[in-house]
Amino acid sequence: MTLLFVAAAAFVATVLGGALALRLRDSLHLVLGFSAGAVVAVAFFDLVPEALDLAGGSYTAATVMSFVALGFLLYLLMDRLLLLHTHGHEAQEGDASRGHLRAGSFSLHSFLDGIGIGLAFQVSTAVGLVVTVAVLAHDFSDGINTVNVVVRHGGTFKKALRWLLVDALAPVAGIGATLLFTVSEGSLGLLLALFAGFFLYIGASDLIPESHHTHPTFWTTAMTILGAGVLFAAIRLANI
Repeated sequence: MTLLFVAAAAFVATVLGGALALRLRDSLHLVLGFSAGAVVAVAFFDLVPEALDLAGGSYTAATVMSFVALGFLLYLLMDRLLLLHTHGHEAQEGDASRGHLRAGSFSLHSFLDGIGIGLAFQVSTAVGLVVTVAVLAHDFSDGINTVNVVVRHGGTFKKALRWLLVDALAPVAGIGATLLFTVSEGSLGLLLALFAGFFLYIGASDLIPESHHTHPTFWTTAMTILGAGVLFAAIRLANI
């Protein structure tokens, strides 16, 4: 019963974040700035520490950080391959493909969030609730980011909604998956490190430059710092 409530809360948090991004699309540069800070903060303050903690019993810190670098470079490679296969009239289609790629990475991360929640509840209800609070904080951010990357890369309103639905259902599927199988802490830690690399690339190479490209103002920078600060505070509070 508790897991059902948690799954519903994760779904709602993601949808609310996406709905906010859609409502504020006229101020997209400010939302992009906030998203950039949030994505980078999730990588640095949540995914990397969690990966080091989970994988620490099986792998060295150097190995975990190597997976962070691997994630960054793999995403760079995928991004550049999409660019190489698009030119001229195909550029808009390729740009949309990059949006789908980024939205897909957020959805896969949300799926891992669900697995993390399910595994935490297998340890104890108390541990499960702490992990849930942290996940809900950045599920809201994931909803914002998913909509932003689709719209940013020329996706339609309907496509943004479809990806938002996928992202909202992903943690629910992850929670359900843990009823069927288990994942070792070490393996989960390496997966989180890989996604940290993905997020660092998305934030640093896409969202931050784009938010400042057409609106290089004080407020875009302030929103980036605010996004990082909000996620930092939420993660810290969840871990108290």
